[in-house]
Amino acid sequence: MQTTTAEAVGSTTSRDRVRQVTVLVGAVVAIVAATIGSGAFGGEPIAEAADGALSATATPVAPDSPAFSIWSVIYTGLAVFAVVQALPRLGADRRLRAVAWWVLATMLLNALWIGVVQAGSVAASVVVIVALLVVLAVVYVRLVRLDHTSRLASVVTDLTMGLYTGWVSVATLANTAAFLADEEVGELGLGATTWSVVLVSLAALLAAAYGIYGRRRPTLVVPIGLAMAWGLMWIGLGRTNGELVDETVATAAFAAATVAFLAPVIATLSARHR
Repeated sequence: MQTTTAEAVGSTTSRDRVRQVTVLVGAVVAIVAATIGSGAFGGEPIAEAADGALSATATPVAPDSPAFSIWSVIYTGLAVFAVVQALPRLGADRRLRAVAWWVLATMLLNALWIGVVQAGSVAASVVVIVALLVVLAVVYVRLVRLDHTSRLASVVTDLTMGLYTGWVSVATLANTAAFLADEEVGELGLGATTWSVVLVSLAALLAAAYGIYGRRRPTLVVPIGLAMAWGLMWIGLGRTNGELVDETVATAAFAAATVAFLAPVIATLSARHR
């Protein structure tokens, strides 16, 4: 697959302008709503909502609190993306045409997730975060399949959506575990430790799958691996101290974090040498 840094061929249409403005305004609304809803400016933090079902010690696969600082990076990237995609010269960019609406959908779903958690519905939060991950997967596949266009748009889009996809992938597993624990079926006959090891192992496999499929898009898959490694590392750290210590889960999480970090790098390097 040949990559080009040239602008997409074609002229900007009125539909492109509508998309650019709508995504820009929608991004501002979604990010502000998500920031306020998360408790960043006061109010109930997510960790305390829904009776603490999503706190750092709710389940053995809950990332420790510092892990969630990645959201500041993701929100910044989404804000930059919204501005970049609205640049007049990028109205006809075919990559942005293919993903901009979907990216806006992810932001709205993220804001909705915060809303349902604040409303106390852990079950609804699972439905929303799975929908969010599915939409992110659509964006991921489209970005892998389409050649790079504008260097600025491609780098901003890939880096931001890579981090976003990687983090939500880990968060989906943690959210699902929180729901099962809240419904008192979290151990599923395996025991909390075994079930948690299975989940972090699935995260490692997913990171490897991302890397292999998108091996020709290092600007996309390496950030996915970094975000997943970040989340898994904080799961491990959370199980080495505090209220919920589990050395087996910690070891498995650290091993999974290593796989998540290395798999996309190895996959992209191997693709370059073919």
